[in-house]
Amino acid sequence: MSVAGGVTPSVLETLEFAAALERVAAHAAGPLGAARVRARTPSADPDAVRGALAQVAELAARLLADDAIRAESVPDIGPALDLLAVPGSALEGPALTEIGRALAAARIVATELARLAPAAPRTAALRVDPPRREIEKRLGESLDSEGEVLDSASRALARARQAVRETRERLVKQLEAMLGSLDPAERAPDAAVTVRGGRYVIPVRSTARSRVGGIVHDESATRSTVFVEPPEAIELGNALRAAQSAEQREVLRVLRELTDLLRPHRSAIAAAWDMCIAFDDLCARARYAVLINGFTPAIGTGPVAIRGGRHPLLLGSAVDVVPFDLVLAPDEYTVLVSGPNTGGKTVLIKAVGLICLMAQSGIVPPVGPQSVLPVLDSVFADIGDRQSIAASLSTFSAHVAALRDILEHAGERSLVLVDEIGSGTDPAEGGALAAAVLKALTRRRALTLATTHLGALKKLATETVGIVNASLQFDAETLTPTYRLLKGVPGRSYGLAIARRLGLAPDVLEVAGRAVPDSERELDRLLAVVEAQAREVEARERELTERELVLRDDAAKIAARADAVAAREREVQARARTLERGAREQARAYLLEARRKVEEALGRARAAVDEATAREARRLVEQAIEETEGEGKQESPQGQGWMSLDELRRLRRSPDSPLPAPPPLASPPALAHSRAPSPAHAAAARASSEVSLIGLRRDEAEAALLKALDDAVVADLPYLRIVHGKGTGALRQLAHAVLSADIRVQRFGFAPAAQGGHGVTIAELKG
Repeated sequence: MSVAGGVTPSVLETLEFAAALERVAAHAAGPLGAARVRARTPSADPDAVRGALAQVAELAARLLADDAIRAESVPDIGPALDLLAVPGSALEGPALTEIGRALAAARIVATELARLAPAAPRTAALRVDPPRREIEKRLGESLDSEGEVLDSASRALARARQAVRETRERLVKQLEAMLGSLDPAERAPDAAVTVRGGRYVIPVRSTARSRVGGIVHDESATRSTVFVEPPEAIELGNALRAAQSAEQREVLRVLRELTDLLRPHRSAIAAAWDMCIAFDDLCARARYAVLINGFTPAIGTGPVAIRGGRHPLLLGSAVDVVPFDLVLAPDEYTVLVSGPNTGGKTVLIKAVGLICLMAQSGIVPPVGPQSVLPVLDSVFADIGDRQSIAASLSTFSAHVAALRDILEHAGERSLVLVDEIGSGTDPAEGGALAAAVLKALTRRRALTLATTHLGALKKLATETVGIVNASLQFDAETLTPTYRLLKGVPGRSYGLAIARRLGLAPDVLEVAGRAVPDSERELDRLLAVVEAQAREVEARERELTERELVLRDDAAKIAARADAVAAREREVQARARTLERGAREQARAYLLEARRKVEEALGRARAAVDEATAREARRLVEQAIEETEGEGKQESPQGQGWMSLDELRRLRRSPDSPLPAPPPLASPPALAHSRAPSPAHAAAARASSEVSLIGLRRDEAEAALLKALDDAVVADLPYLRIVHGKGTGALRQLAHAVLSADIRVQRFGFAPAAQGGHGVTIAELKG
């Protein structure tokens, strides 16, 4: 239960709030970020809740577009920061190394937040400037990854360590020489120079102790071997100790120096470290929102509306989670959920509690779009068996104590969750008590969700404004729950039906059925009718939805086919334009060549031709050339202005100066694919008035048709018969495209039905 103004640990435990937070914390990059998530608690400040959820939604949207966004794990430098606040203190090497790691991570996070600033300003608001890079550099030059001070930390330290190494080397060599000079009977087995008590010693037999002399620093378990520092090595050992002391003093000096370097920047270091943890916390919540496909609910803007709600702890499990919708009108405050056991009533009310607590903790809960949640300042939960032997409380007594606490503290901004209200005692008295409690909470406008098996409470919603019935759908045929929440409809108990299915004796069930009050039987019958109608409506909705999907799919296919046809049409038009441009270019080239030859002929016959005739010939040629210039014109080169060789011979001549016939000109070429004509007699010999394209590929068919046109024109045939067949129409379209673009074709059309119909095209050639 809860006290006014907050949520007690017992309520959080009842609703398994910690387990829900653990699901979110699993997405953190480091342990400190995960701990920050686990430490989140509900806030009763509406603005703070809205701001936290908006920040999560913003980063979640960026994660959908850029999954590379990452937080950085940072070590726990809290104790080191506390020690930095103590004047004169010195941090150990490992602590300084961890601060260096934290600063490096902070620099990465600060850069990432700066990059996100344009698209995610709420997220970027976490950014703080880390201390200057020189601090990281100095720490990296002075310490290794384990926190050991490096020789490069100071020249004095490098010299001190060199002295230690040299002194140790001389001492070890001296001891090895002394050990080698001993008689084998005086040496211990496998004897070697070793260290005892920080002093270098040699192992000798106890019997040789007096002969070796020196200081005994240790002995074996059997006391047969003693570890002796010979007199000759004592002075060198002392020198080694002195060198080591000098080294340690310099190490401590370096550590103090590094600590003093960090101390003025303690606040900046702490802020940068906290930035890393806060960003890790935010990233974990954003990744959780993406994973569950959660939508940010509106906070405190109207009546409760949970759409597509799911229990947070059931997500990702083997259970098939059925979303629920809980949408209340402005004058509805109490929801009384009834129905059989195993229907999910307890799961439902706990899910509502968890969703509200998560949202107020800055976590996007598993709800759908257009959800609205209240801002609660207290949550009460009486769920489960509260029987206490130690406190001499029965289940009913424990429930009454919980209800008493709820009635003492619950108010307008409270959420009350009560499981099996009124149970544990006589149904009549329990129902009366439950009704009174629910009416009192409704008058206070406390958001209340209660589950019950008591039939008397199902009528409460029809008698009290603000109370609404609800049930979790149960399949009457299979006697299994569907877990779908139905608002406005109380649930049937199905107790006798379940007992019948489990094999209880029929005579016993018959007696039990007669004992059920008539009012209860009538209510159960009406509820059965309502459930049947609801199932029918649901089935019709599914059918309509499926039909709508089919229609949408068909529409999409039709649109796709239309797009394909349009694309093909554009392709054909583009090809036609290309062919037309080629025809114009070749016609212009031919006319230019014709003009050149005409000029040559006129030059040879200028004396025999009057000037008017020459000017007319030149005008006709120039006009034809001009009409072929420029791209994009609609008229074809075969329009007016074309002058054939015969037209040139038919020009009016002067009676007294006949024009000699000029050398014969080649006839106009076909389109872009036309070939230079062969000699007329050869073409006539092989020309045919029919060409078949059936069985040819597109490129083969085009080449065959162009060649047939060339031969037919040279042979001066009046028409050409093209056999392309009906089939898919591809060859027909190809033939018509070629004929439409060829300037030598007067017109074309399908053959009569008796001569092939739409499978044959007849092209009339220009004479």
